[in-house]
Amino acid sequence: MVQQIFPRLIVHGGAGPWIEDNHNQALDGVRAAARAGWAVLQAGGSALDAVEAATIVLEDDPLFDAGVGSFLNDQGEVEMDALITDGDQLDFGAIAAVKHVRNPIMLARRVMTNSAHRFFVAEGADLLAIEYGLERVANLSFVTDTEWRAFAARVAKDGPPEPGRGTVGAVALDAAGHIASATSTGGSPNKKKGRVGDVPIYGAGGYSDDRHGGASSTGVGENIMRHLLSKRVVDLIGAGSLADAAAQAGVDAVASRIPSPEVGVIALDASGHYGAAHTTGHMPIGWIDSSGAVHAGMTA
Repeated sequence: MVQQIFPRLIVHGGAGPWIEDNHNQALDGVRAAARAGWAVLQAGGSALDAVEAATIVLEDDPLFDAGVGSFLNDQGEVEMDALITDGDQLDFGAIAAVKHVRNPIMLARRVMTNSAHRFFVAEGADLLAIEYGLERVANLSFVTDTEWRAFAARVAKDGPPEPGRGTVGAVALDAAGHIASATSTGGSPNKKKGRVGDVPIYGAGGYSDDRHGGASSTGVGENIMRHLLSKRVVDLIGAGSLADAAAQAGVDAVASRIPSPEVGVIALDASGHYGAAHTTGHMPIGWIDSSGAVHAGMTA
């Protein structure tokens, strides 16, 4: 008897110091993303389609550090990174330091499916987006009034603490049993021009394997890269842990070696169990339960 697979989807809006004033908006954002991805799965779409759709919603939401609303670097520019992973083929597409692509996750997917390569950066990636017919926009279109004021305060070295905003991501399981993840970011505030964090690094910012599960990471990229956090979590699932235990063990492993690591991860195993864990104050997550209802919370 063939076991029936029920689709699943979980999304995150970034691990970090989310201020209370932003909590309701953050929860609304991850709910909207979860609904978008879930609609794809309910219509028979693939896990890849679902994580792309969910991530686009978060890239277009100015509250999050991805697409519109991304942090400015030290030169006052937005540079964005994204990664999509395919657990069926153990495949991925990645882009880094793009400045003009409306939805970076769309370009990451096309790198995986349309090119002979898997990772493009900076001007080359922006040029590739033109070749693929993706929307090209001015860099200033990603800059919100809130972020511009925060950037000015950072330059002047005064002002209140940064508002909570974070990298975004999604993991999905479709009815065919395939798992995919997507992760997208504008990076860290005031980062050096050209700095690239964990997000586009396969195994760090995201990873998926149909045999075991999938994961998407968030937080301080340098710490995530040092531990290949997403692959670590999926490997733990492969070794017998459910998604929630694997996610917690993954962030605990980082914390055991790095003081105050400031990381988080969401996970989904091949049996449809969810997991989420973080070492930060908050991490907005949204997920769909077995009845199809959407849920959201600021902590794992």
